[in-house]
Amino acid sequence: MTSPQLSARCNGESPISRRAFSRMATLLAAGATLPFYNESALAQLSKTGPIPPDAVKINANENPLGPCPEAAEAIAKVIAKGGRYMYEETDALASTLAEQEGLDPEYVLPFPGSSDPLHRAVLAFTSKEKPFVISDPGYEAGGRAAQFVGAKVIKVPLTQSYAHDVKAMVKAAQERKAGLIYICNPNNPTGTITPRADIEWLVANKPEETVLLLDEAYIHLSDEPMCSDLVAMDKDVIILRTFSKLYGMAGLRAGAAIGRPDLIGKLRSYGAGALPLTGMVGATASLKAKNLVPERRKIIKDVREDVFAFLQKNNITFIPSVSNCFMLDAKMPARRLINAMKKEKIYIGRVWPVWPTHARISVGTKEEMAKFKTALLKVMSDLQA
Repeated sequence: MTSPQLSARCNGESPISRRAFSRMATLLAAGATLPFYNESALAQLSKTGPIPPDAVKINANENPLGPCPEAAEAIAKVIAKGGRYMYEETDALASTLAEQEGLDPEYVLPFPGSSDPLHRAVLAFTSKEKPFVISDPGYEAGGRAAQFVGAKVIKVPLTQSYAHDVKAMVKAAQERKAGLIYICNPNNPTGTITPRADIEWLVANKPEETVLLLDEAYIHLSDEPMCSDLVAMDKDVIILRTFSKLYGMAGLRAGAAIGRPDLIGKLRSYGAGALPLTGMVGATASLKAKNLVPERRKIIKDVREDVFAFLQKNNITFIPSVSNCFMLDAKMPARRLINAMKKEKIYIGRVWPVWPTHARISVGTKEEMAKFKTALLKVMSDLQA
């Protein structure tokens, strides 16, 4: 960017603000060392390195079904055009998603997944004076971004039903003048739901200056209603969506932020550029695929419920989930379970400090979970001997 261009932008001739530009300069100077935007963070802290070809990988909430046939076909057809940016495909995704959500296209901003807009929202709405409120346990990426910019991270324990404690979160936001409240629904790592009525209460009672960042990365896996109508009502809400989970496109990178144009416009200030063409066309094709969501939801639910029945039969404690992950209580430091399962070629998820005896387990295929069951019984017996 030339000096005249920089001057024009800083003098109000562009949506980018002095504050945003200052933060961008800091981020650019930090480069690849950003603690919330490095390889491990983008792998959602679940990078394993090379694993045996016959191993079971159920540690990163991925969908082993992969892209649907319609998405795979669209991706294959567009590869030959990969030498072009083809911004129009990003616009097509925004228009398609907006139409399905009953919104105008300017309410939708596509991204390569949902972690990118999550980080940007934290940068845009929190600061040393405006804390970030999150559940505990909850998805950690936003907290790392908040810490990087000096924002206080306020962790609020889940309720006894493993929902977000919206009243405690609002109280914390009021007392500390929080910039952002983050709710992942269904929650990661517990896979549990915060009822729609609770979210509505939070929106109605939060401080005026506080924005709700509602991460619906896993919403398609549940029977719960989406909250895009809150955006249609122009509430102070930004919703995150991804094609990494039910749609099986984790490696292809596609997602979106949904919100009032003035809110998502603030996310634009922290980066720009063409999005992956394969991800964009795959996402659009996935949205148009008939019955994809209910069919995959049932497939994952059937496997999940079968695993839960197995755990109950064998008196293994877990937290019931409506998502593609759940928390298993090893009744011992969970890292011991993780390491022992790894020796059986079963790679399960990680531990949250607030629950040191719990490990997150992703729901794989029926065949993968059969291997998980066999290994789990062996390992639990050995560890308890």
